[in-house]
Amino acid sequence: MSQKDGVFRNQSPWGTPPGNNGNGSGSRREPPNIDDLISNLQRTINKFLPGGKSGGSKPIILGLIILLVVWVLSGLYRVLPDEQGVVLRFGKFIKTTQPGLNYHLPFPIERVLTPKVTKVNRIDVGFRGASDSGRSSGIGEVPEESLMLTGDENIVDINYSVFWVIKDAGKFLFNIQSPVETVKATSETAMREVIAKSEIQSILTEGRSNIEIEVQEITQKILDEYGSGIQVTQVQTQKADPPSQVIDAFRDVQAARADRERSKNEAEAYANDVIPRARGEAEKILQEAEAYKKEVVAKAEGEASRFLAIYNEYKSAKQVTQERMYLETMEKVLADIDKVIIDKESGSGVVPYLPLPELKKPRGGS
Repeated sequence: MSQKDGVFRNQSPWGTPPGNNGNGSGSRREPPNIDDLISNLQRTINKFLPGGKSGGSKPIILGLIILLVVWVLSGLYRVLPDEQGVVLRFGKFIKTTQPGLNYHLPFPIERVLTPKVTKVNRIDVGFRGASDSGRSSGIGEVPEESLMLTGDENIVDINYSVFWVIKDAGKFLFNIQSPVETVKATSETAMREVIAKSEIQSILTEGRSNIEIEVQEITQKILDEYGSGIQVTQVQTQKADPPSQVIDAFRDVQAARADRERSKNEAEAYANDVIPRARGEAEKILQEAEAYKKEVVAKAEGEASRFLAIYNEYKSAKQVTQERMYLETMEKVLADIDKVIIDKESGSGVVPYLPLPELKKPRGGS
């Protein structure tokens, strides 16, 4: 490759290709050489610079061009899947970019921050773990955070943890100065508000899940009002007990309440067994009395009807009725009495004595 009169000409190290007459016809075009391109670019730039025909400035211009290309390419950056890109222009927040390959104006015009937005952060309120408290093991209690006044004027010792992630990286970095302290103070405010309107019995037993949900909602609402860019994912209660100074007395009270509930349940069970049985017995007596009443009334009505029938017969035939009544009465009276019949009008030769009881006796054989 040579330069003559400002024109670059290709020369093959193996000579002129077959069919080439020196005018370039009859052969395929050679690919451009990078050195030729740089030389042409350098020559063009030299035309617009003072002393552009001086050969000593060529290395400087080449270095500047390379630096310019490197500076422009330095604006390329990559955002990982668990990050968000926050672009700053002269220190002012401009935009947020999503995961992938992105570009910003090179430094110092713009720069980018890439905080982790999928990492779940945890804040403990009312206690500190071994790593946080600086102790080798165990959990350190923080009474000024954990002791709270309930709605029924009791004191509860409650420990809980708040889990949160970054929802908007731009707001998270520039709207709040201390995110950890903000989340902690906000959640403590929300917890005290919820505890202040709850009863201690509900806090210690079945109401804890509802308290966690309500605290999470209130904390998220306050953080959104601050424009914090934080999303609270969960509030988890670790412990909810009476203060340690009165926990023994409180447990005695709880045991007494449990005994009361047990006795109450036993009494209700006994009442549920006895009352239906008593009602059944009462109903049975009422039904027997009603049956006896109907029986007596029916018998009385029957006797009355019989008396009226006899009376009517008596009125129509007094003599016959009297004899009949006499005979029926005598039959009933004399039925179970030993009788001896003596006939005064019997003739001579007839014994006027009939021993009826002797006749009933069986005869004994000899």
